[in-house]
Amino acid sequence: MATKLEQLLTSLQASLGDKITKHIVAFNEVTIECKSADYLNVCQTLRDDASLKFEQLIDLSGVDYQAYGDGVYDGMRYAVVCHFLSVTLNHRVRLRVFAQDEDFPILPTLVDTWPVANWYEREAFDLFGIMFENHPDLRRLLTDYGFVGHPFRKDFPMIGTVEMRYDPEQQRVIYQPVSIDERNNVPRVIRSEGAHHG
Repeated sequence: MATKLEQLLTSLQASLGDKITKHIVAFNEVTIECKSADYLNVCQTLRDDASLKFEQLIDLSGVDYQAYGDGVYDGMRYAVVCHFLSVTLNHRVRLRVFAQDEDFPILPTLVDTWPVANWYEREAFDLFGIMFENHPDLRRLLTDYGFVGHPFRKDFPMIGTVEMRYDPEQQRVIYQPVSIDERNNVPRVIRSEGAHHG
């Protein structure tokens, strides 16, 4: 008898066919991938197909794969990962889709399929710089209005680029270049308790 995960994978393959470019079953979860050109169509099928019924988008996040796998990774850099839940059929699936253009990562918005995608996509735009085509209100969500760059990108400096402080003479908050020195973020060696040295 097929397990619940095997049944889900069979249903996904039957409904999506060759639109699934890759699938992984690990840690009791199913992850599928599709091409960015098929992203909207795949999501519509996940929601509307009677054997799938993923009514809820639980989460949507950007991912930056630069330097992934200790630098041996050579695939596309930016992806969006979605987690879906079928309340009706009590199953979950993860969908990963890569943006084709590393210099201007862009994917279609899911707002028309799941309205909750609105803020998730704004967060991915703000933190990773991933654009969402036809999003109704794509603007920063977590950083300040004048913020430059996308802080979750792997090449964004750990100390940032500007700092803000209150200036009593101007009686307002001002921005200035970071005055902190770059630090090496290699963890300290913690010696075990009771070890005798030299």
